[in-house]
Order: sequence, then structure tokens, then C-alpha cells
Amino acid sequence: MSIRRLPEKLVNRIAAGEVVERPAAALKELVENAIDAGSTRISVRIAEGGISRLEVEDDGCGMTAADMALALERHATSKLPDDAIEDVTTLGFRGEALPSIASVARLTLESRVAGGDGWKRVVDNGAVVAEGPAALAKGTRVMVEDLFARVPARRKFLRSGRSEYAACLDVVKRLAMARPDIGFTFEQDGRRVLDVQGGQDQLTRVAALTQRDLAANSIGVDLGRGEVHLGGVISLPTYNRGIADHQYLFVNGRPVKDRLLVGALRGAYADLLARDRHPVVALFLDVPTSEVDVNVHPAKTEVRFRDPQLIRGMIVGGLRRALDEHGFRSVQRPAEAALAAWQQEPVAPPAPTLFSAHYPYPHAPATHLFGAEGDTATTALLHDRIVDFAPPRDALPMGRAEPATAPVPQGEAHPLGIARGQIARTYIVAEAEDGLVIVDQHAAHERLVLEQLRRGMGGQAVPSQGLLLPEVVELDEPACDRLEAAAPQLAALGVDLERFGPAAVMVRATPAMLGAINCQKLVTDIADDLAGYDAALGLSERLELVAATMACHGSVRAGRTLSVTEMNALLRTMEVTPHSGQCNHGRPTWVKLAMDDVEKLFGRK
Repeated sequence: MSIRRLPEKLVNRIAAGEVVERPAAALKELVENAIDAGSTRISVRIAEGGISRLEVEDDGCGMTAADMALALERHATSKLPDDAIEDVTTLGFRGEALPSIASVARLTLESRVAGGDGWKRVVDNGAVVAEGPAALAKGTRVMVEDLFARVPARRKFLRSGRSEYAACLDVVKRLAMARPDIGFTFEQDGRRVLDVQGGQDQLTRVAALTQRDLAANSIGVDLGRGEVHLGGVISLPTYNRGIADHQYLFVNGRPVKDRLLVGALRGAYADLLARDRHPVVALFLDVPTSEVDVNVHPAKTEVRFRDPQLIRGMIVGGLRRALDEHGFRSVQRPAEAALAAWQQEPVAPPAPTLFSAHYPYPHAPATHLFGAEGDTATTALLHDRIVDFAPPRDALPMGRAEPATAPVPQGEAHPLGIARGQIARTYIVAEAEDGLVIVDQHAAHERLVLEQLRRGMGGQAVPSQGLLLPEVVELDEPACDRLEAAAPQLAALGVDLERFGPAAVMVRATPAMLGAINCQKLVTDIADDLAGYDAALGLSERLELVAATMACHGSVRAGRTLSVTEMNALLRTMEVTPHSGQCNHGRPTWVKLAMDDVEKLFGRK
């Protein structure tokens, strides 16, 4: 078979297959072009998820008629001033995406430079069908219609209009998040679904594009190491989602979906979230262009770093440090939910009784019944009857609580307040300077024990408590092999064990902080943790999971009655322990109702 040169139209369609696989990909290229043109406002309008129409309008520098003709040719661009393709500082290549899109759709390009005349050029599936003057303000407007209408093999693989719309919206959100200095609007079938103003700060823009309450439940990240800088916002561990759809990563202002960065993010939250929960983050990484390759993917959604370990370590270390610095902070949303659930339903006035508002309670003057000139004898008799009918004070149901004699501590020094009692032998109720605090005693103590065990892994050996009689735990031989191999590291956590035959281990000591525990269950769970993640994680990461299991065994259980002294000791320890605001599974350990919210519940405000 002879070799032939492919026709230009087919070459463009092949290129389009690499760059434009769906409407969202075409939209990404067009919006990136608008950003690179120096725009301050970008408007996006789509119809049927972008399948029938995509329109992007900007107020950037615009193009002359000659530039427009070049932009629609392959391998023509304004974004490489020289031949150094590795030194890319823009988002895309204007001259590469436009001809690819124009080869599989009807593309209308209109543009005007400052002080010049507007011009329009229409390309229908690779053929120029019209051009001429156009009336528009300075900037560029691009319209793409009937994408893949003449490529049925590609069009039939597009998803529903709703799915394509969601993908387009995600593209615009990511680009808008990367550039808070630019205003964006997004319309779907004539309905405006996104409108953000330019000139916003980073946190405001991220919260506007994700969830409004992120601002109150997030932590700022700002870390520099040489010429590499990491910034952005990350959510508190207790502010999480079931899917990782709110994780936005940017390298030099370019939205990316890089496995290295996603893995580093997962490592930073490793022992703070359950494995099926995900944080909300927007991280912006600035790296010298010589240290990153952005050309490893046609759509530039993946990058390659010259020193990937430096980047991973910087992300894990930076996020952990930021989370450590915010200690016991936790998501606080109960007040809003409680107020929403509180319904004041109209109630019919009760029939008058001796104890209702229509009659005075025993201590009210009886003249209220008949007026000042009423029969004094009858009044006195009725007053005596009311006193006789009144329930004795000792018979009123009264709650039992510890004496609340200690004064409320200063909010800055002790934000969790002073313990006032315990509910259901599970929740500690405390009074803070600015509200009411409720603490889940089991979840809180579980985190405190885990943090102490983690310090043991960091070199501060955990005190152990020797067993009066060593306990033999029988397991299968592979489990015993794993425990024997990890014995030195387990000793640092306070677990002293040794091999006792082919299918058993002998436990000589357990961590003192765990108290009296079931050695059989503890060792079995440790062996299961070492086996469950043996292939995927290193020993140090597996020991983090082991420590979490041990913490669960040794924590104060729900259902245990605590004294006020024990409650206050728990509160004070939480205030100085990193990550005490969430349990080992990412749930909050305490919540607070502000005094204003408490008063609203009772109609005082």
C-alpha cells in the first residue's frame, strides 16, 4: 500500500479529535484564549449543553482582519514570541484550537481592536463561507454551532445535554477560580447560572464558586520554598464531601487534574478523614517554567514536574502545618440548622384553668380577678383555694446537674468554656464566654489518644503498661509474620509483643493510656490493618492506621459518666491538641450555639 499525504480537512479533523472531544473541551480553549487576550470581563452562553451552540465574548485586545485569517490556520499563534516551546506562560495556543474547532462545526469569529474596525469571518466545517465588517465593541466574540453535526461517529458518543452542560460549567468555574481579577458570566439556554465580579480576593472567589459557607470553615495556605510558592484555601477536615468534585488544583494559573497533586492532597488529610470523604480545596502552585512541563497532554490538563518529590512534600507538609496551626477548630453549623428546624406553630388558646394565664399564679394579687372593689371575703377564699390547688414546689420535675460554681473562663484562653454537666452520659455541656458548647466525649477523646500515639511514632515513646500475666493471641501465620516484622515500630506505640510459635504472638505490654483493654481484639485489629493496606501503603502510613485503631480501643466510651473535673480536663486538653476539632473519621467533636442563637430559639431576639 502506498503512502499518501492526508488532505488538509482530514488533518484538521484528526487534530480536533485530540483537542475537542466534547463541547466542554472547545469551551475551555475559547475561554483560555479570552483570558490570554487580557480581558477583564468574559461572557459565556451555551445552548443544549453546548452541543447546538457555544458563544464566548470578551473585552480583550481583539484581532485585526489579517490576524483573524492567521488564527484560523494551523500552527499559527500569538502565544509563543520565540521558539522556546517549553517556556509557555499563557494558557493555550489561539491558532491551534480555532482551526480544529472550525473543522468540525460552524464557527463565527468576530473581533475588533481599539481604534480599528470590526471584522467577521465564518468557517463551516473547514470551509470559509463568509467574511466582512462586523459591529461590536473592542474585543472578540466566537460562536460555535452544531458541533460534530457532520461527524456522526463523534456526535453519537456525546452525552446528554444535561451532562455536557455540567462539564461546561465545571470548565468555566475552574478558569474563573484561577483568575479572580476577571469577571465571568455563564448562561445556559438563556438562564444565567453564574455571575462573579472581577477584582475579588481569592477566598471570596473560591467560596462564590463552591459553597458560600466555605469562607467560615476554611484555612488559608501560604508557603514558599525557593522559587516555588503554594497558596490557596483548604477546608477544615469536618467540612467535607462524599465525592472529590470540589478539589481544584492549579499550576501557574492553569487548571490541572494531576495524579501527583491529588495523591499529595489525600496524604495531607490521611488520618483526618474517612477514606470515603473528601475535603474542599483550591490550591494554586507557582513553579518556574523550567521546572514543569505543561505540554505532556494535548489539552494541557496534566503536567510533569522536574522534582515531583519536592512538590509532593511541599503540599503534604504545607497543608499539615496549616491544619495543625488551627488546632481544635471544627465546622459550626448546628445553630443555623436548629433555627431552621424550630417552628413556632399557631396554637389555639387553652381553656381557662386555675393555672392558666387567665388566673394568677399563687403569688399574684387576687384583686386581678375581680378588680379593686371586689368582695374581699370571696377574694381571700379564692386566693386560698388557688394556693391549695397549686402543685408543691418539691413535686416539680427538676433536672440534676453538677453545681455550676466555677466562673466562665476568658474566651481567648479557653474557647471551649467550663463544663456544666453531661447529657445521656455521652455529651459534655459547657458554658463558654460567647455561647453554649456541646462535646462528643468519645469522639474527642479518640482524637486526643491518636495524637498522643502519633507523637510516639515521631520519637516520643508512648508509656506502656506491663501485663501481670502475658497474654497469648492466636492468629494465622501470615498475620503473625506481619506483626513480628512491625514489632519494633509497635513498641514505640507502647505495644510490646513477640512471636510465640508459628501461629501466635505473646503480648507483654499495652499503652498505658488505653487502660484495661481486650488484648485479643486489639492485636487482631492491628493485624487486620497491617494486612488490609500492605500493598498500597508503606509501613509508616500503615502504622498511622494502626494508631487510629488503637485510639478507638482506648478512648472514653459513650455511656460513661464523667465527673466535672474529668470533663474540664478533657476540654483543656482539646484546646491545646492539634486536630481535636474532628474525630479520626472527619466528624466534628464539638459544636457551639452562640448566645444570640440561643435567645432566638426562645424568641428573645
